[in-house]
Amino acid sequence: MGDHHKPSGIKRWLLTTNHKDIGSMYLIFSLVMFLIGGVMALVIRAELMFPGLQLVDPNFFNQMTTVHGLVMVFGAVMPAFVGLANWLIPMMIGAPDMALPRMNNWSFWILPFAFTILISSVITSALGGPSAPNFGWTFYAPLSTTYGPASTDFFIFSVHLMGISSIMGAINVIVTIFNLRAPGMTLMKMPLFVWTWLITAYLLIAVMPVLAGAVTMMLTDRHFGTSFFDAAGGGDPVLFQHIFWFFGHPEVYIMILPSFGVVSSILPTFARKPLFGYSSMVYATASIAFLSFVVWAHHMFTVGMPLAGNLFFMYMTMLIAVPTGVKVFNWVATMWKGSMTFEVPMLFSLAFVILFTIGGLSGLMLAITPVDQQYHDTYFVVAHFHYVLVSGAIFGIIAGVYYWLPKWTGVMFNETLAKWHFWSSVITVNILFFPMHFVGLAGMPRRIPDYALQFADFNFLISLGGFGFGLSQLFLVAVVWQACFKRKGKAVTDQVWESAEGLEWTLPSPAPYHSFTTPPLVK
Repeated sequence: MGDHHKPSGIKRWLLTTNHKDIGSMYLIFSLVMFLIGGVMALVIRAELMFPGLQLVDPNFFNQMTTVHGLVMVFGAVMPAFVGLANWLIPMMIGAPDMALPRMNNWSFWILPFAFTILISSVITSALGGPSAPNFGWTFYAPLSTTYGPASTDFFIFSVHLMGISSIMGAINVIVTIFNLRAPGMTLMKMPLFVWTWLITAYLLIAVMPVLAGAVTMMLTDRHFGTSFFDAAGGGDPVLFQHIFWFFGHPEVYIMILPSFGVVSSILPTFARKPLFGYSSMVYATASIAFLSFVVWAHHMFTVGMPLAGNLFFMYMTMLIAVPTGVKVFNWVATMWKGSMTFEVPMLFSLAFVILFTIGGLSGLMLAITPVDQQYHDTYFVVAHFHYVLVSGAIFGIIAGVYYWLPKWTGVMFNETLAKWHFWSSVITVNILFFPMHFVGLAGMPRRIPDYALQFADFNFLISLGGFGFGLSQLFLVAVVWQACFKRKGKAVTDQVWESAEGLEWTLPSPAPYHSFTTPPLVK
């Protein structure tokens, strides 16, 4: 756990093994990636604001859709959850630190290099050099193998690095939770955030090697004469889709389960009631994780699978709605007849429950094989997964940051700015993504730089929402800057929110450099 003095200056951050320092670095890195990925999204929306080709050539447009997706998934959402895990899990289970602190440092410092490699190819492309990856964030073969630009190799290397980082972070979480819980804290007494992360960590260890296998097969197809995915050499491009989605669907749950944990911590605090159905929430989370491994081919209903395959994946996907419905029911039941107040973390959590449910319902529509023939690869799909990942995962992350930030910094953030952030985000996120359902149902394909005239009005509206949502995030930057770097705001008590439960609220605010030097006893 290191000495009790902390090194100062740049060395503190380069060499730190402290879970709070590493958690902070993950969160700041995630915010930077969120803003970079957001700028790419704005390039996409600026191009689509009017019909016709406006600003960028179609190849650069494809680079934007590709790298925007990769940066948001692997650079913004996942590192933010690892940052929250680093900060909170030791504090929530009464541990002094994470179990494997040196590995923790290593798992963070791999990431800036991975993303520098990926984003450098976009910068060289924008300056007129060779193309960045331009085949969509799902990098389907043969677009990425036979026809991929030279920078695809940069992309493959960077995905390997991200995967190594994720696996190390996941091992660390599992070892910490099993070995460092305070005496008396049984598994069924752990906060739900810790439970969701334990389950997420197992998902990461199970599927990141599958992704590594897929990109390695891509690499050998490109340079070593294999033809895993090349039909001309006896391979099968559909095999790529099976391998990718066997990773990709559990990955979707890796990006939402920790949000479930965050919201399950926040709602009871501001409803002033214990969480309804704690054990059913734990079992529901485990069921979702288990089922996530048998639904991958619902992304592939249009590739010509046998009828039995289509039916199997349709029914399995429907089945995931059951544990997810249990969770939504429990959140609503937690708030039912509670004495609710609407602080900023609660506002984001409420928006999460409502908007994530909309995303879940459109997912059920996509699960129906015959109608998915119509929805597949349209903007309806884009609407669906952005409701789940933006107003789901990202709102969950933001809610968590607002909820624990006063505990981390010792000062209350600027609530006026934070409410501006909430209302501008929640209004613009719906202007941005809700009309996409309609253009998708009307047949507008995704990943196109130009479109037919009948989609013009809705696309103008969507782009307005996109710029509004992007600018709204500057409120978040301002709040974080004031609270973390300026330490402006009134000092908070150790409890922060009067009715918050959990060991982290027994620590002083701001949280000390070493959390629990002597483990607390859990009654």
